[in-house]
Amino acid sequence: MSQRRCRVLVSGRVQGVWFRESCRREAQACGVAGWVRNLADRRVEAVFEGSPSAVDQMVTWCHDGPPRAEVLSVEVTDEEPAGESGFSIR
Repeated sequence: MSQRRCRVLVSGRVQGVWFRESCRREAQACGVAGWVRNLADRRVEAVFEGSPSAVDQMVTWCHDGPPRAEVLSVEVTDEEPAGESGFSIR
């Protein structure tokens, strides 16, 4: 089975709105591995790895995020799969 990995940078009002915890829950529900963290510039960075359809689902989720988020932009960069397991908040 092929795997996809991508790094996502989400801009907007995405810190202090439960973005990371909501992302972790959504990723676990989709069966996606990786991690999510806040950046000093107020963006959120996430890495998703799993089946291409599940990773696509997470990227789509990032365009809206949790209810209190106001997403302005989402940058997606594909990377080589690294064998991530589990999903964590960093």
